[in-house]
Amino acid sequence: QVQLVESGGGLVQAGGSLRLSCAASGRTISRYAMGWFRRAPGKEREVVSSISKSAGSTYYAEPVKGRFTISRDNVKNTVYLQMNSLKPEDTAVYYCAAGPTISGPFGSWGQGTQVTVSS
Repeated sequence: QVQLVESGGGLVQAGGSLRLSCAASGRTISRYAMGWFRRAPGKEREVVSSISKSAGSTYYAEPVKGRFTISRDNVKNTVYLQMNSLKPEDTAVYYCAAGPTISGPFGSWGQGTQVTVSS
């Protein structure tokens, strides 16, 4: 099973940017579609973005379209989420996950990284 570790979260002002990284170990991520999810306080976990094994296809949830960009480096075994024009409503714990297809199911999860956007 692949192990995932997220990093790059932090506190940023509204309008700012952050880049999250998800480093994988145990298996090469080239075997997996990868996804980013988030859970805001008091809310259900939701998908943010996902990317196919070869990066040929991507998906973005409507709230982040045009602001977030998912990418992957299969050589570095790392997935990224570039987040621009951040809004307070983007505040959440962000999780990286691996699965067989871009639409899931995602069976391997990281521990999450906190993103806080101040107004």
